[in-house]
Amino acid sequence: MKKVITYGTYDLLHHGHIKLLERAKALGDYLIVGVTADDFDKTRGKINVQQSLMERIEGVRSTGLADEIIIEEYEGQKIDDIIRLGVDIFTVGSDWIGKFDYLNEYCKVVYLDRTEGVSSSELRTENSKLKIGIVGDSNIALKFFNECEFVNGAEVVCCYNENKEIKFINNKTLNCTNSYDDLLKQVDAVYIISHPDTHYKYSKYALKKCKHVICESPLAFTASECEELYSIAESKKCVLLEGIKTAYATAFLRMLLLIKGGIIGDIVSIDATCTSLQSGVSNKSNDEIQDDWNSICAWGPTALLPVFHLFGSDYIDINITSKIKEKTKNFDLFTKIDFLYKDSVATIKIGTGVKSEGELIVSGTKGYVYVPAPWWKTDYFEVRFENQEKNKRYFYQLDGEGIRYEIVAFVKRVQSKQIIDGFEKDIALAICKVMEKFYNGNIKSI
Repeated sequence: MKKVITYGTYDLLHHGHIKLLERAKALGDYLIVGVTADDFDKTRGKINVQQSLMERIEGVRSTGLADEIIIEEYEGQKIDDIIRLGVDIFTVGSDWIGKFDYLNEYCKVVYLDRTEGVSSSELRTENSKLKIGIVGDSNIALKFFNECEFVNGAEVVCCYNENKEIKFINNKTLNCTNSYDDLLKQVDAVYIISHPDTHYKYSKYALKKCKHVICESPLAFTASECEELYSIAESKKCVLLEGIKTAYATAFLRMLLLIKGGIIGDIVSIDATCTSLQSGVSNKSNDEIQDDWNSICAWGPTALLPVFHLFGSDYIDINITSKIKEKTKNFDLFTKIDFLYKDSVATIKIGTGVKSEGELIVSGTKGYVYVPAPWWKTDYFEVRFENQEKNKRYFYQLDGEGIRYEIVAFVKRVQSKQIIDGFEKDIALAICKVMEKFYNGNIKSI
């Protein structure tokens, strides 16, 4: 029996896919189809924003052409599969000519002509391209712009920075508008990376204009303003997504699942540190720092993520201690926040004028999870026990620092019309409540 194997994403299965599978089937007696997992597609810079892995597998199965379906999950798996399954022929579309010649050492390689004029990427783009405008100016804005190129169905078309020159990009094809209204007329959605003081204002205005919003955290400085934004989003049937890139990183999500599954027992303590020396902010004059983000806004939401994900927001007590830059009201160079829960505690340390080891440690009754610096964009973490022989490391690919996956989540939400995610809203509200305490002066100074 001659075995043939082929691989693909098979998103939005169309007649081009089917023709290719038919030709692959004709090469032998037994056809094995490898469907690429979401995480592996991310590592290849190919983002599926339409169908889940199971939907794509069912699509292939429904053709009746595959004798066996497997999942492709890691680099180098093709060689393992060919050897393990006793494959005689590897085949793939002609757009990959030369790419898989190295497999000739293990089996025969055949490149098949693709059906002209049909591709899943084109179908996704034609059906649902989301036009996005960037509001604000920063290195993160540039990263967002670059990462949109990897996401099917997302396109940045213009940008706006109130009363200021836009420096984050030098691209003649990107229209820089003279007003926020001009930007909103050209887009379906906005990405807000302006100064935190303006997040609420810009988000509210865009939502009222029926535009989807992805806004860097914090969404607002009070819980009532945050509630208002979600209420408007729901009434206008628009997506409101809080932009914290770490929340969408594969390693972070897998770590949460393991911890919630009890791998380290009952969680007793969380310690999260996020610091950076942003452009020598501690040495700047007070006038010079007016456009900079203070520590609570720059790092607070990220550091609070594991706390609120694992412990929730029903803490018994909270204590905020900050080092405020002289002659400023709210510009904290460093802040330490301690939470007391019924059976546990948490501490976050954040700073834009202080540098420390940016690690995350979650301590439990059976062991602990250690995420090395910079934990907010790590591609691996460790689970450690008293018996070191049981220790284990977990590795996951991280592309675009999580921004790419954040964009994917946003586009999926818009396309699926999932307006509000209750859990995400709870975390956004919890972050805003911390902001409210800080800006109301409920802090101790050092």
